[in-house]
Amino acid sequence: MRILGFDTSTEWLSVAAGDGTAWYEHLERAGSANSERLVPAIDGVLAAAGWTLADLDGIAFGAGPGAFTGVRIACSVAQGLAFGADLPVVPVPTLAALAQAAWRSKGSARVLACLDARMREVYVAAYAHDESTWRIVQPPAVVKPADVTVPPGEGWHGAGDGFAAYPELAALIRLRGVDAGAIPQGRAICELALPELAAGRGVAAADALPLYVRHRVALTSAERAAGARL
Repeated sequence: MRILGFDTSTEWLSVAAGDGTAWYEHLERAGSANSERLVPAIDGVLAAAGWTLADLDGIAFGAGPGAFTGVRIACSVAQGLAFGADLPVVPVPTLAALAQAAWRSKGSARVLACLDARMREVYVAAYAHDESTWRIVQPPAVVKPADVTVPPGEGWHGAGDGFAAYPELAALIRLRGVDAGAIPQGRAICELALPELAAGRGVAAADALPLYVRHRVALTSAERAAGARL
């Protein structure tokens, strides 16, 4: 199956297209230019693969949690492309994509995924890799760094920029190792979405929605100016 996946939930823009064997990827630190750079990046990745939207079996996107505007951008672009090409969509949690990336790059089978949520909070979730699938040990939540806990058992690794924003966190909860530079990668999003597509669990474009873990879905002007996230 051929899939396109992308994420704009952080300062990084990551796009990938592949079939589970061959992958074509784009990665850049686009920051606030994510909205301008996403579609050209998608065009470039599809061109590198030699595909058009009509050649795809589905589209996946980083559904959050993450930067509110970035998550909405990814969702809107996924909806628009899928609607026009009549393709199913798979919304993939960004924290799960962090776990997948950590497993692929470092073989980490127990991952505490953590993203900086601003406002002195972090997004956090824990995942365990069982054979070929991920099991949610702690569901996505937004908490104060001091309230982050590691699940029972040994061998937990940290992944995500929450550990860069709060460097004392890894030692506090006694993780085996940390990759503070890990990001939700487009390829990881595709890898998690492919089994969902194969099982027929993609959704219609209109039903592809972001994942919010904060109750509020809007920011004050002061919060937006400070770079707050939802």
